Amino acid sequence: MASNVEPLLEPGMALDRIAAWQHDIDRLVTRTRAMSARLAALRLTLSDPRHLVEVTVDAQGMLMDLRFSARVPHLAPDTLSRTVLSTLAEARRQATDRAVAVITDTVGADSAAIRAMVTGTPEQP
Repeated sequence: MASNVEPLLEPGMALDRIAAWQHDIDRLVTRTRAMSARLAALRLTLSDPRHLVEVTVDAQGMLMDLRFSARVPHLAPDTLSRTVLSTLAEARRQATDRAVAVITDTVGADSAAIRAMVTGTPEQP
């Protein structure tokens, strides 16, 4: 005998659907926590081609450390400035690439986190 009850209104089917949703939410929470931990630990250190400066940035591209070689005192200030800025820019680009890889690996390429990185702002509801 066929039932005329909507699947979501039938108690057994509704409970199964809710359990499946809860399972999906639990998996998403686990993956999101893993992503967050990996992004928090992400550091990228890069030297310029002449090894005059070394920069370290985090997943957001924030400068965490800056080191100079012993040859720096002999550089013109504008040369040093350009070297620091170009090395920092490249480190930020590489850190962004790694952060995208972490997000893609943990929560997926179509996630809101990826969209926020691409657009620079969180997705609005």
